[in-house]
Amino acid sequence: MTNVAQAFVPGHITGFFTSNPDPDPTKAGSRGGGIALTEGVTVTARPAEDPQVVLNGDPIEMEAVERVLRALEAPAEIRGVTDLPLGSGFGVSGGMALGATLAVNEAFDRRLSVNELVTVAHGAEVQAGTGLGDVVAQARGGVPIRLEPGGPQDNKLDEISARGRIEYHVIGELETADVLSGETEALTEAGKQALSTVVGEPTMETFMEASRRFSRESELLTESVRDVIDDVIDADGTAAMAMLGQTVFALDHGLSDAGYDPGVTAIHPGGATLEPAPEL
Repeated sequence: MTNVAQAFVPGHITGFFTSNPDPDPTKAGSRGGGIALTEGVTVTARPAEDPQVVLNGDPIEMEAVERVLRALEAPAEIRGVTDLPLGSGFGVSGGMALGATLAVNEAFDRRLSVNELVTVAHGAEVQAGTGLGDVVAQARGGVPIRLEPGGPQDNKLDEISARGRIEYHVIGELETADVLSGETEALTEAGKQALSTVVGEPTMETFMEASRRFSRESELLTESVRDVIDDVIDADGTAAMAMLGQTVFALDHGLSDAGYDPGVTAIHPGGATLEPAPEL
């Protein structure tokens, strides 16, 4: 057993999704599509007499990570560091859960496979109510298309082959748990239509168009987000709403060309991975 281990998990923006509940949290989840980001979450795990979760230097309560620690029977301190905005649709909760499983597996010599670890993290986030598909997508990287719900044992993945710059503009937060615990029938139907569209023509242009339509038909689109998207389109760019957050993301220089001062990242081609352990 090593004293400390570290993992990197890419951020993830969801363009569209369905809600597929199941009594087994490892089988519950979503179909949908999103983009893994070069900006992500770096997570460190080490044994601790007083287990805790720390994000950007501040102790926090994060149910998904706490469930991971219980599942792996690991008394650990989990420290996460990220430059991504919190609560705005960038998959930070999923990143913390997945990063914790990878780092704990190494630090505590649990000897689980990647699929087993992703299953633990996915189930923990579903039970926490903070996400339905981020973990599976973050484990894959690129522009993953989730064809079936659930963890890696059930989830069939495809991918749009793409690289490039992603810009984002954060307006505010949406409470993921509130949306997922509410009425999701219209949301799921819109997600099915978006998925069918993208599977039929797997390009980034189609992905963005399907994501915009999903945000309208799911009734998640807010007026302030719509106004920013319209500005980007008027500037000959393409943009959509990140799920779930009041965040606009755009390809290439879409937000910059529309006069905004956006955050800048890019499509991350790989998935979550261990990194060299930090110096103690």
